[in-house]
Amino acid sequence: MTGSWLSATLPVLGLATASVEAVRLAAVRAGAAGPGTDAVVDPERVAAAFGSERLFRDGDARPDAFAPLSGFFRTQDGYLRTHANYPHHRDRLLRILGLADADREAAAAVIATRAAAEIEDAAAQVGAIAVRVRTEAEWRSSAPGMAAATGPLVRTTERDDTVAGARSARTSSAGTPSTRAPAGGALPLAGVRILDLTRVLAGPVCGRTLALFGADVLRVDPPVPAEITWQHLDTGQGKRSALLDLRTDLPRAQELLDRADVLVTGYRPGAIEAFGLRIPPGLVRARINAWGDSGPWAGRRGFDSIVQAAAGIALIESHDGVTPGALPAQALDHATGYFLAAAVIDALAARAIDGRGRDVATSLARTATWLLDAPGRDPRHPAATTPTDAATVTHGRLTTARPAIPGFDDYAFPSRPWGRDEPAFG
Repeated sequence: MTGSWLSATLPVLGLATASVEAVRLAAVRAGAAGPGTDAVVDPERVAAAFGSERLFRDGDARPDAFAPLSGFFRTQDGYLRTHANYPHHRDRLLRILGLADADREAAAAVIATRAAAEIEDAAAQVGAIAVRVRTEAEWRSSAPGMAAATGPLVRTTERDDTVAGARSARTSSAGTPSTRAPAGGALPLAGVRILDLTRVLAGPVCGRTLALFGADVLRVDPPVPAEITWQHLDTGQGKRSALLDLRTDLPRAQELLDRADVLVTGYRPGAIEAFGLRIPPGLVRARINAWGDSGPWAGRRGFDSIVQAAAGIALIESHDGVTPGALPAQALDHATGYFLAAAVIDALAARAIDGRGRDVATSLARTATWLLDAPGRDPRHPAATTPTDAATVTHGRLTTARPAIPGFDDYAFPSRPWGRDEPAFG
């Protein structure tokens, strides 16, 4: 039943299709031509892409989306949402709980004796990931909630730095950033170089989408901590994957950045500059984070599930009005990635005219506000329907969702193993 794709109290399918449509329209503005330019967005394909972890298979194995210490926990005065999928986040959470090691039951016993706000504050101090579950009204009236509701969904800012030759710019695989621009055709980003320094979902979805339109996307990760294997394979299509520690090999990182047209990061504000990297003239710098660049939470870490809990979405999606629930997909992550990709395509097209560098920024919390503001809530919604196998594609052992973007039945190539490639553009 089509109407039950991504079914929830909040209009998740509307958010999802709007974000995918934003990419299609941006590609058209950049000169894209082909069957996808006027195609209708397929709701099942969109739902499959947004809920891809439910369709992903590595042979017969299916992933567990969350680690044992990730999830909702009852506290002394309400609920807490944690995220401990990465080992360092798990270790930090255990530290603030006063535990050397623990399973979920032992952690839950400690959390139940403490106030949610106390744990939230302690987590922020040490870089653990935990937030108090709030109502929508609490979030909207809070300082971080008001900051998240300010400004456009994606903010694009022109910089003063420019590169020469922009008006005559056309695609060249060997050129400098000033000689690469959207080329039109079925793959309008052919020859455009993207340096992808992101993890988890929103940033990788952005990079994967740009690769779909022909961009040369190089994802670079530090060797430690390793990326979660299935997560990388589920979002790495069309990209190469390399390892490079920005803290110990700054010259090589700067060389990559100097050759790139676009830098996509999932770091908090100021992190790239803290590494000592210099932003070259004319670069499109795309940034995505949890809470935005302003407000008291701008420097805090966060993930989709954490933003849902803090912003009131978890209680809106509660089945009984008390026990927190969740959206049927990591919709904030995916939608934010598509919105950012659309803005990058527009920024590249604009740079081709004036040569100016641009900063493009958005956040999961800003997308959450978009969803909260959208009309069409349905508290009596049916259960969400899982897309069929027709919305998947299989390469060898790996089964993943097909692209959500109309006109593309598959990505240029499947995900490569994490860290398999050299840290260099082709």
